Amino acid sequence: MSAWRVAAKVHWPSGLRDEPPLPRGSLWDAMAASAERHPDKTAFACGDAALTYADLVRTAECLAGWLQGHAGVQRGDRVLLWSQNSLAFVVASYATLRADAVVVPVNAMWTTEEVRHVVNDSAARVAIVADEFMPRLSPLLGPEGIVHALRIGGAGGERLTPWDDALAAGVRPLPHRADPDDLAVLPYTSGTTGRPKGCMHTHASIQCANLAAAAWRAQSADEVFLAVAPMFHALGLQNGLILPAMLGATALLLPRWNRDAALSLIEQHRVTCWAAPPTMLLDFFSNPALTPPAVASLRLVNGGSAPMPAALEQTMRERFGIVYNEGYGMTETASFLISNPLQRPKRGSLGVPGPGVDCRIVDPDTLRELAVGGVGEIVVAGPQLMRGYWRAPKADASAFVQTADAEAFIEIDGRRFLRTGDLGRADAEGYLFMTDRLKRMISVSGYKVWPAEVEAALLQHPAVHEVCVIATADARSGEAVKALVVEKPGARIDAAALIAWARERMAVYKAPRTVEVLASLPKSNTGKVLWRELQQREREGR
Repeated sequence: MSAWRVAAKVHWPSGLRDEPPLPRGSLWDAMAASAERHPDKTAFACGDAALTYADLVRTAECLAGWLQGHAGVQRGDRVLLWSQNSLAFVVASYATLRADAVVVPVNAMWTTEEVRHVVNDSAARVAIVADEFMPRLSPLLGPEGIVHALRIGGAGGERLTPWDDALAAGVRPLPHRADPDDLAVLPYTSGTTGRPKGCMHTHASIQCANLAAAAWRAQSADEVFLAVAPMFHALGLQNGLILPAMLGATALLLPRWNRDAALSLIEQHRVTCWAAPPTMLLDFFSNPALTPPAVASLRLVNGGSAPMPAALEQTMRERFGIVYNEGYGMTETASFLISNPLQRPKRGSLGVPGPGVDCRIVDPDTLRELAVGGVGEIVVAGPQLMRGYWRAPKADASAFVQTADAEAFIEIDGRRFLRTGDLGRADAEGYLFMTDRLKRMISVSGYKVWPAEVEAALLQHPAVHEVCVIATADARSGEAVKALVVEKPGARIDAAALIAWARERMAVYKAPRTVEVLASLPKSNTGKVLWRELQQREREGR
């Protein structure tokens, strides 16, 4: 074992085991165990409404019975869930798990066409959808798409069942049969080839990440979580929905980000834990109404997904006495993977590998492990890794066979490692630092944007001849999407009109924030666009 990987464990929390305990049951079993211990305790609250743990079990079982008895959901079936953070989202998630099915969370910003791909790829035939998203779901209802839809709010109709009717149906669910190795959640992450891919997470992989996170951060049933990060995203799903229920803690939900509402919840309910991306924290800590006493209960603010601005970290630490717990994870790793030790954080660092995580820095071409200080690709192994990509055997390379697509998984020392696509280095104390990206990826407020997906969409515009999508710096979101386009002969592109056109066809965070028209794009001798050269020009302001 390399010296830096040995050194990293020196800074672990005292008494922490190298391997997190393996779960013996499903995610439903974990929540039900919390309900047995704390039946009358508030599990989740949103506005003036709340669910105790006993309420959650009872309501989720009612909905699970409808899913099985009326919608025909069977073990392993995928159920689409499209909603903002809400009590209905919580109930729907656990009802799906109780029915031995798989939750397919949908990004609230996706368009009909983006969701169509998820429906077709996952073969989901049942959806649970908030009323506000029904106009986008309606085109997907039909024999070849969503066959049964449960509508959260609003009236019923053909293929539509109102939420209250489903709960009142009175159908008892079948005995729960899911085990730790069954699929539990299928979140879709944008793909390098233009189409999002589903990450196959089991009941075990989700729980392993949370068991390690809770042990690392000394979290318990006494916590009060602020759940404002979207639950359709790994950060919110794990820290706002599943982890609190595993611990038997309380989570306070916000459907959408509002810094004044967040401040009120923290102050009134003495929130102790909050997982948030830096963009959200930047807005929150710039609130003139914020005072140190109002957030005195916060013992843990953690996150990742984007670099933490040094000035914000300093403000949190010096004015409010809050040390931001920065970490590193991916949808493919169920969020928690690498984190700074609470008692010894290192500014600008991703942290050190957590319990059960085997992390290496390798040469991306030879896959040879590099020594301390060497910059290479970060590759990781551990029980929280996804099983693979849904219906993408080439991307999985589960038999460790490499192809021209630069597979997600490789074999090192007989163990399966995930290639993160991020370049980094480790210092002598075992702390990891990200230096660059190996793959083309843009991080907009923590959301991944793969340029190939945006380019494929923009090429459908009648005036676009060629396009290259790169990242541009943005003070609020960290990075934003910029499109460099070449016009078709005789065509003229209006930047504002093209941006508006794109926003109608893709999630707003994917759409270009800026457009620049070029006479041509630089290419290699083989005709490939030199995107790295264009990206470097942007970084240098040329």
